Amino acid sequence: MLGITTKPLHFDLELQKKIEFVCNFCNTTPTIINGSIRSIEHTNISYIEPHRVIIKGVTLLAFKYSTVLYIESLGREIEIKDLETFIKSI
Repeated sequence: MLGITTKPLHFDLELQKKIEFVCNFCNTTPTIINGSIRSIEHTNISYIEPHRVIIKGVTLLAFKYSTVLYIESLGREIEIKDLETFIKSI
């Protein structure tokens, strides 16, 4: 039988402060959900679940130490510096 282990990832404090600062400036509150690493025991298969930032019903994916946020999937991306413009366009 396969066993799956899950290890939580911690959200980078500096990245969290940047996102919260921009959201406070735009009068909104983000919901931040920490990601995790899931791996199947006795194999080399693992999955990194990204951190999720939910702003006004839109889910943004964030990876540790990255300045790029992905909108809903890895197909669309924005820089943190463009987050204010994105929030105002929602």
